[in-house]
Amino acid sequence: MSATVVPLPPNSASETTDFLRRMASMVSGRNGEMLLRAAALIGSLTQRAMSAERLFHEQQEENKRLEELRKVTALASDAMVSQIAALRTQLAEVTAAAAAERTAFDTERGRLLGLMRDAESHIGKLTTELETLRTSVDAFNETVISVPIEVLRLARTQFDHLSSGFARKGDVISQAMSEIGGFAIDQALTVKKPADKA
Repeated sequence: MSATVVPLPPNSASETTDFLRRMASMVSGRNGEMLLRAAALIGSLTQRAMSAERLFHEQQEENKRLEELRKVTALASDAMVSQIAALRTQLAEVTAAAAAERTAFDTERGRLLGLMRDAESHIGKLTTELETLRTSVDAFNETVISVPIEVLRLARTQFDHLSSGFARKGDVISQAMSEIGGFAIDQALTVKKPADKA
C-alpha cells in the first residue's frame, strides 16, 4: 500500500512560524515561551516533511531504475542459459581430454617423486656437512677477534710513544712491557701481510 504524498503549500510553514514568533514577542512569560517552542517545532517538522518528500521522490526514481535493471537482467539471464548449455558441451569434451592428460601427469609425477626423494637424501647429506662446517667455524670464531689494521698500526705507534716516555723517565719495566706490546702487534701485522697478498 503506497502513501499519497501531498506537497506542502509554499511558504505556509514560514508564515505560521513568523506569526507565532511575532505573537511570542507580544506575550510575556510562559505563553511566549510556548509560542516560541511551537514555532521551532513547526520549523523542525517542516524540514522533516520536506526531507521525507525528497526521499520519497528519490525512492520513486530508484524503483524505476531497479525495474529497468530487472528487465535487463532477465534478458542477460536468458543469454546466460544459452551460454551455459554450450559450455556444458565444451566441458564434457575438456573432461575427456583432461582424463588422458591426468594419466600422463600421474606417470610424470611418479618419476618426479623419485627424483625428489633422491634430492632430499642429497640435501640431508649436505645439511649434515653444513652443520659440521658451522660447528667448526663457530669454534674458530670463539678464539679469534677481528680488528682493523689501522687500529693495530695506531696501537703500535702508541706503544712506541709509551716506550720512549718510559725510557726518558728511567722506568725500565714499563718500557720493556711497551716494547713487548709493540712486538706482539708487529707479529700480528707480519702474519697478516702474506694473507693479504694471497
